[in-house]
Amino acid sequence: MPWLEADEHTREVERARDLVLRRLDHSAASRATLAGLLARKGVDSQVAAEVLDRLEAAGVVDDSAYAAVLARTRFAEKGVARRAVAEELRRKGVGERDIHASLTQIGAAEEDAAALALARKKLAATQGLDPLVRRRRTLAMLGRKGYSAEVSAEALRQALAEER
Repeated sequence: MPWLEADEHTREVERARDLVLRRLDHSAASRATLAGLLARKGVDSQVAAEVLDRLEAAGVVDDSAYAAVLARTRFAEKGVARRAVAEELRRKGVGERDIHASLTQIGAAEEDAAALALARKKLAATQGLDPLVRRRRTLAMLGRKGYSAEVSAEALRQALAEER
């Protein structure tokens, strides 16, 4: 009976939609993350694609907006460099075009200033330690945040010069 199949499909679509909306109630997520959630919950891939397409058309799922918000917050709250933000977005399944667009809001000068602020903070926190240890820890922290060796070294040099 075709109408029973249609009802089953409708129920499956509603179940998938509810799973996605409940997940989005907690925090924003990329389409790939939501697709992974639906796959783990045993939702048919065609149903998942249908639900995600509908929610994307409605603007509920928007990878470019998600990438822009994540880039802004990671940079502003944690001082994470563009390179590290891009890597996180790739891990979350965001496309390269959306990643590139989200990173345009973080300029090189802003990134340099953030690296300097982080270097100052780390040097202040390690003030009583051996100078080599302080340098090593500062450079390591900046590296973990995704800053290049050049940016890290310049930030450390400036922060040390300010200390003197």
